[in-house]
Amino acid sequence: MTFDYKKEYKEFYMPKGTPSIVTVPKINYIAVRGSGNPNDADGEYKQAIGLLYGIAFTIKMSKKEDHQIDGYFDYVVPPLEGFWWQGERRPGDAMLRTDRAGRRDGVSGIDYARKEDFKWISVIRLPDFVTREDFDWAVRKATAKKKQDFSKVEFFSYEEGLCVQCMHIGAYDDEPATVDAMHRFMEEQGYTLDITDQRMHHEIYLSDARRVAPEKLKTVVRHPIRRA
Repeated sequence: MTFDYKKEYKEFYMPKGTPSIVTVPKINYIAVRGSGNPNDADGEYKQAIGLLYGIAFTIKMSKKEDHQIDGYFDYVVPPLEGFWWQGERRPGDAMLRTDRAGRRDGVSGIDYARKEDFKWISVIRLPDFVTREDFDWAVRKATAKKKQDFSKVEFFSYEEGLCVQCMHIGAYDDEPATVDAMHRFMEEQGYTLDITDQRMHHEIYLSDARRVAPEKLKTVVRHPIRRA
């Protein structure tokens, strides 16, 4: 049977429609970072998604290539995810950048009306058997096969830790109501919000927005927290 991360790790990918507390371990991702309105037809975000899936499917189909990944098993490519923030603060970047020096901005909140100010790290989870060497091979393979520049793609390791999360059903612009419910719940449970320069608003996209009506979209919304 093909391994499906959504089904095997339901606590991370299929939470209920009411808020809950979860501890997320260190996970490796394919990542592309950028900025701007994700709805722009020819914008940076749309280009990033193409890069992510180019590497994701190169790794998935490696079983048919000369490069055989040790421990490989057949799997469903995990869903698209995104870490989002806005603002102009300059935080430390060591936990997030795993291969090239760089910076990112951070702020403790999201204003959905200012989409042009979004900064983001768009990601797809990597199977645990994929090493940095396997990832580098996939980048070289995709670059040669697709005749495309994949230099923006990163091997990204991130330990999210203690969080509050909830399944949001509906349009992305309606997420604030779900976020408000999450924050009320965390406060009732003795926690406080812990969005910082290294802990971010996180979304996991379980629906294809090109095919699903906005009111039926399923998105996991997750915020970092700590004990009050």
